[in-house]
Order: sequence, then structure tokens, then C-alpha cells
Amino acid sequence: MYTPAAFRQDDLGELHRQILACRLATVVSQGPSGLQASHLPLLLEPGEGQFGTLYGHFARTNPQWRDLAEGAEALVIFQGPEAYISPSWYPAKAEHGKVVPTWNYIAVHAQGRAEVFEDGKRLLQLVSRLSDHHEAGRAQPWAVNEAPREYLDAMLRAIVGFALPIEHLQGKWKLGQNRSAADQAGVRAGLAASLDPRDRELAARISADHSAEAAP
Repeated sequence: MYTPAAFRQDDLGELHRQILACRLATVVSQGPSGLQASHLPLLLEPGEGQFGTLYGHFARTNPQWRDLAEGAEALVIFQGPEAYISPSWYPAKAEHGKVVPTWNYIAVHAQGRAEVFEDGKRLLQLVSRLSDHHEAGRAQPWAVNEAPREYLDAMLRAIVGFALPIEHLQGKWKLGQNRSAADQAGVRAGLAASLDPRDRELAARISADHSAEAAP
């Protein structure tokens, strides 16, 4: 991921928080069949390894898991809030007009090689944890053990799990750090006034005390 120094996020805690906030990750790998990508919910174990370990599962009929089983490196993309940035929000537009549109966003990329597993007990633990994580907060959360055991066993035979220790971790917080403080404030106000909740989500991430370097 192209990451200019102004946008680079190196704080491991912030990177982990963004991973945890992303409900659906994109797992990309390359094998004999070429590039493949799957969209998967993942769990993060922050304390396992230097940068943490990711856990998830593929449908057994998805050929991508075989690439990982054969040692292919995987790139996992966690997309955060993003929004179009209008030049009309920059005070600099009124000063000299030398402004153009851009896109602001937060993204995390994790890379590593996975251990693939098919053990039923381990798979049951994984899907139980995933379900518990996403059911948390519901008035009547569903649990894996509510499904009939015969049905559950059949479902477990239809998936393949993986554990991916993160070997490389990159974060990009493109929030206008290369603009003046006034331009950043204009962007924050413009996004906050939008009717689109995705714009307002990004506005909340551009904090009032976020440091900005004046554009060269």
C-alpha cells in the first residue's frame, strides 16, 4: 500500500482497533489459479505473535484455502471509514483556487502465511467465538450450540479454518494531514454536515486536535 509519511499509522493499538472495528475483511492471495479474493469475518488475537494473529474460515468449496495451505502469502485488507472530499470545503479555494478533489480514508493491510486446519473441535471453537462476537449486544443472542449437533457437524465438515500470524502490518490514515489546519477544519465541517452517515463517520475520526502540516 502506498503510504506517504504524513499518512502512515504505526501505533499497534490503533491498528488493532481498526482491525477489530472492521466487520468484513478482504483476503487476497495468489496461487496456481491466479489472484483470488474472499470477503470474510475474522477474529484478531492481539497477543499472539509480533503483530497479532487472524483467525477465520473458508467454505471448503472455495479453492482459495488450498493456496494458503500450500504456503501462499495472504494480504488481508481492513477498510475503515472513507469519503469524497470536495474542494469547496477548503478555505484555500477562496484564496487562490488551486485545489482539487480527493478521497480521505482509513485502511489497514496485514500480510502473512496461514496455517490451515480442519480439526472439528478447533473449527467448532472458531465458529462459536465468531458467532458470540457478532451476536454480542443483541437482546437474545444466538449461540452455535443451539443448532442440532448432526446439522452442526455437517456444517463444520463444509469449512476449512485458518490462523494467520501477521508478519507485516501497515496502516494508512489519509485525513488531510498534508493540508493546513484551516483546510482540515473545513473538511471536518463539510463531512459532519453531510446526510450520508459514512461521511459523518469519517468526520468523527478527524479530531479537532489532529495535527496538520501546512502543504508545501
